[in-house]
Formats: sequence, C-alpha cells, structure tokens
Amino acid sequence: MIAKINNFEIDLSKPIDISIPLTNTDENPIAWYIEKPVIEPVVFGDWIGKVSEGKSSTNFNNIFFNPHGHGTHTECLGHITNNFYSINQSLKQFFFFAKLITVEPEKIGEDFVITKEQILTLINDKTEALIIRTLPNSKEKKSRKYSNTNPPYLSEEAAIFIRESEIQHLLIDLPSVDKEHDEGKLLAHKAFWNVKDTHKLNSDARFNATITEMIYIAAEIEDGNYILNLQIASFENDASPSKPLLYKIADFRL
Repeated sequence: MIAKINNFEIDLSKPIDISIPLTNTDENPIAWYIEKPVIEPVVFGDWIGKVSEGKSSTNFNNIFFNPHGHGTHTECLGHITNNFYSINQSLKQFFFFAKLITVEPEKIGEDFVITKEQILTLINDKTEALIIRTLPNSKEKKSRKYSNTNPPYLSEEAAIFIRESEIQHLLIDLPSVDKEHDEGKLLAHKAFWNVKDTHKLNSDARFNATITEMIYIAAEIEDGNYILNLQIASFENDASPSKPLLYKIADFRL
C-alpha cells in the first residue's frame, strides 16, 4: 500500500522494524539487574492453559516483564517525576518525520559518551524524531546483558541540543540515555524533557516528548530521513513496551 503525504510517498507494505522482541529465553536482552521475562501458561489445579498439554483448547499465558529492563520501550517524563504521568496519555500521535544517525561514542575517562559535538553536524534539518544508532553495532545488542557493564550514554549537553532542536521523540539503541551508575542524577533524561524539579514540574516541561530505548537498527539500514510509526501498548504506566517502525521516504520535504 502506497501512502501519499504532501510531496512524498511511503510504502506501508514495507515497514522496517527496529524493536527487539520480548521472549522468555536467555536470548532476551536484560538491563537493571533483573532476571529474564517469564511467559508461562495459567494453571488451575490440573488444568494447564496450553494446547500442547492436551487440557486446554487455547494457549492462555501470563507474562511477567519489566518494560525498562526487558527490551524496546517508550517512556514519558513520568519515568522521573514524583507525580504520576503515563505514556498512554502523553503519546497521542504515532507518525513522525524522523532522522536516523550513526554515532561512535567518544571515550571520556572510563565512559563512552555521545557528545553534542558528535551529533551537531548530523542534525542539519528540522525533524520530529531522532534515532541514534551507536557503533559498534553487532547483532549481540539484541540479547546483551547490560547490568553492571557501564554502557555508553548521552551527555547532558547533547540532550539539551536535541531538545533545543525541537525534537520531540528520541530513540536510542542503549538501555538508557543516562549513565548506568550516576547517583540518580539522570541528567540527559531531565535535559531532554526539560524537567528542572521532579517534585514540582515547571510549566515548560515537555509532557508530550518521549524517549525510546533498547532498539536495534541493523547495519544495512541506511542513515537518513524516514517516517516513524511509534507503536505502544495502552498501558497506564510511565513506560510501555513499544514497536517503532520506519518507512522509507521517496521525497523528503519538511
């Protein structure tokens, strides 16, 4: 199916999925010191909700997981605020102009950091969403165990620049935009959402902006402009598992 928007076309039959599926196997990526997800049939006495067990006409599973630690997820500023805000209420539109860039984080001390200088020249036109792929970019990202590995992260200055570039949606192939052990400072989260006090939000905090973490962008997907379809489940929670899809653009004009 071809969709026409203004002066360009996208082929809706050819989505590029940049999410990581959630499984109950050791192949599932994990962050934040938790165990792998649990997907198992409901059991009532000797009844098991699994067709292959011969006692049920349906597969009827419970799923236990954490959206932040078990795979691709999209979060709103409610992730860091004292008051409750849900991603389901914050994200009301789902198609956006997006730009994909690739960055090799810079070694600074013991850390690897995405700096403002690295992305400054890569964001040279207005866009609604920014997708950051980091190097090296092995398929191992789809099953990596991130806990206590000090993964790369986004500098506060880079997050401020992204915010000031009027980018509403930030997607990254790391477990967090912030340093793993940062004493709770969350500098990049706060900078992107323009949250100055997590207990009393400023009026210009970015309630409709989102951060999507733990995506995977295959090497063959080229940097450039796309249409992003950012799909979430309707959870009244600060974050939801998500399925971001990219569509190639025939002619980009914004």
